[in-house]
Amino acid sequence: MRVGLAGNQTARAEQILKALALPVDVIGTSDSWGVEKPSVAFFSRVIEEAGVPAASVLYVGDRLDNDVKPAQQVGIATALVRRGPWGNNRRDPVVEEQCLFSLDGLHQLPALVREYNATRG
Repeated sequence: MRVGLAGNQTARAEQILKALALPVDVIGTSDSWGVEKPSVAFFSRVIEEAGVPAASVLYVGDRLDNDVKPAQQVGIATALVRRGPWGNNRRDPVVEEQCLFSLDGLHQLPALVREYNATRG
């Protein structure tokens, strides 16, 4: 499994994240990639950076309009984190129904992914 961080941030933010030596395989920002969410081109770049087919990528986001829906449009599995104003005040039942997971915090994600992967084995 590979883990990446990607979002609408500056190239400077990307440099700071990389300097933190986080346990991730990929760090990318809209500034350095030259494309930002919600463009499907951003999510196509996520797939490219992951180095696996779109169906093998899980994109975790807190906005249905900016994260989840465009990721789904390029065939990426999605998880919605309901936090902050964007995770709670904008609803789209069609997009939400297609999410693999809907969670209240990232702490729930590892167990959900483990359980999901175990049932697919």
